[in-house]
Amino acid sequence: MNRPAPVEVTYKNMRFLITHNPTNATLNKFIEELKKYGVTTIVGVCEATYDTTLVEKEGIHVLDWPFDDVHFLSIASVLLD
Repeated sequence: MNRPAPVEVTYKNMRFLITHNPTNATLNKFIEELKKYGVTTIVGVCEATYDTTLVEKEGIHVLDWPFDDVHFLSIASVLLD
Protein backbone atom coordinates (compact mmCIF):
# COMPACT_ATOMS: atom_id res chain seq x y z
CA MET A 1 0.00 0.00 0.00
CA ASN A 2 1.35 3.43 -0.93
CA ARG A 3 1.39 5.86 1.95
CA PRO A 4 1.41 9.65 1.63
CA ALA A 5 4.74 11.32 2.28
CA PRO A 6 5.28 12.87 5.72
CA VAL A 7 4.31 16.54 6.01
CA GLU A 8 6.39 18.91 8.12
CA VAL A 9 4.62 21.85 9.79
CA THR A 10 6.50 24.64 11.57
CA TYR A 11 4.85 26.99 14.07
CA LYS A 12 6.96 29.53 15.97
CA ASN A 13 9.75 27.46 17.59
CA MET A 14 7.96 24.10 17.13
CA ARG A 15 8.15 21.53 14.35
CA PHE A 16 5.59 18.80 13.70
CA LEU A 17 5.85 15.86 11.34
CA ILE A 18 2.49 14.44 10.30
CA THR A 19 2.72 10.83 9.17
CA HIS A 20 0.69 7.68 8.69
CA ASN A 21 0.36 5.13 11.49
CA PRO A 22 2.93 2.41 10.70
CA THR A 23 2.64 -1.32 11.26
CA ASN A 24 5.31 -3.63 12.62
CA ALA A 25 6.01 -4.65 9.02
CA THR A 26 6.77 -1.04 7.98
CA LEU A 27 8.37 0.08 11.25
CA ASN A 28 12.02 0.01 10.13
CA LYS A 29 11.32 2.35 7.20
CA PHE A 30 9.18 4.54 9.48
CA ILE A 31 12.05 4.87 11.99
CA GLU A 32 14.42 5.80 9.13
CA GLU A 33 12.03 8.61 8.13
CA LEU A 34 11.77 9.85 11.72
CA LYS A 35 15.56 9.99 12.01
CA LYS A 36 15.84 11.80 8.67
CA TYR A 37 13.64 14.59 10.07
CA GLY A 38 15.36 14.63 13.48
CA VAL A 39 12.26 13.49 15.39
CA THR A 40 12.82 13.14 19.15
CA THR A 41 9.22 12.58 20.32
CA ILE A 42 6.18 10.91 18.76
CA VAL A 43 2.71 11.90 19.93
CA GLY A 44 0.33 9.12 18.92
CA VAL A 45 -3.19 10.47 18.41
CA CYS A 46 -4.80 7.17 17.41
CA GLU A 47 -4.42 3.57 18.54
CA ALA A 48 -0.88 2.31 17.97
CA THR A 49 -0.55 -0.33 15.25
CA TYR A 50 3.10 -1.09 16.01
CA ASP A 51 5.42 -2.04 18.87
CA THR A 52 6.42 1.28 20.43
CA THR A 53 9.33 -0.28 22.33
CA LEU A 54 11.24 -0.63 19.04
CA VAL A 55 10.90 3.11 18.45
CA GLU A 56 11.94 3.93 22.02
CA LYS A 57 15.05 1.72 21.63
CA GLU A 58 16.09 4.11 18.85
CA GLY A 59 16.01 7.03 21.33
CA ILE A 60 12.63 8.41 20.23
CA HIS A 61 10.20 9.12 23.08
CA VAL A 62 6.63 7.87 22.46
CA LEU A 63 3.59 9.60 24.02
CA ASP A 64 0.16 7.97 23.77
CA TRP A 65 -2.38 10.79 23.42
CA PRO A 66 -5.41 9.35 21.59
CA PHE A 67 -8.23 11.57 20.33
CA ASP A 68 -11.77 10.33 19.70
CA ASP A 69 -11.95 12.49 16.57
CA VAL A 70 -8.58 12.37 14.82
CA HIS A 71 -8.96 15.62 12.93
CA PHE A 72 -5.87 17.72 12.30
CA LEU A 73 -7.39 21.06 13.33
CA SER A 74 -8.71 19.76 16.66
CA ILE A 75 -5.34 18.18 17.46
CA ALA A 76 -3.38 21.24 16.34
CA SER A 77 -5.46 23.56 18.53
CA VAL A 78 -4.68 21.44 21.61
CA LEU A 79 -0.97 21.20 20.82
CA LEU A 80 -0.58 24.91 20.13
CA ASP A 81 -2.46 26.16 23.21
